[in-house]
Amino acid sequence: MPKDNKNIDTENIKEEEVVNPEETTQEVNEEPQENEEMKKLKEENEELKNKVLRQMAEFDNFKKRTAKEKDELYTYAKTNCVEQILGVIDNFERALDTECSDETFKKGVEMIFNQFKDTLSKLGVEEIEALNAPFNPELHNAVNQVVDENFGENTVCQVFQKGYKIGDKVIRHSMVVVANP
Repeated sequence: MPKDNKNIDTENIKEEEVVNPEETTQEVNEEPQENEEMKKLKEENEELKNKVLRQMAEFDNFKKRTAKEKDELYTYAKTNCVEQILGVIDNFERALDTECSDETFKKGVEMIFNQFKDTLSKLGVEEIEALNAPFNPELHNAVNQVVDENFGENTVCQVFQKGYKIGDKVIRHSMVVVANP
């Protein structure tokens, strides 16, 4: 019987349970290949992540740069338009300074002038205060110098033409006379 038991035991062993030494060697060889392949994939994944992050940063910088350029272009265009209108404002001021017998006409010109000034104010245009102010070469253009004891040293005593600015950008310098240089 022991012979039969031995035969039965071998017959009961399934083919799957039999370990083939060649297969074990293959599994051991595949494991390092998988590790190397996994390392390659991880490195590639890191490279792609870095590339995406760089592109996102570059795109963010692009958006900021174009927004800044757009603002600069808008300010430049606005400045050029206002610069062309300043001559009209000067002529309105001269018209208001002249004598006129028709008060209704003068009042109409005044209303148009005030509307012009309000519109310029809404655009951020400011008049440069010059009269009795200290001379500032960044804001004023001195066309003459006088000695006058009624004014302090380096003080603007007369304004020939008003100056205007938008924010810190000077559109037109004030043409002035400086006392006691």
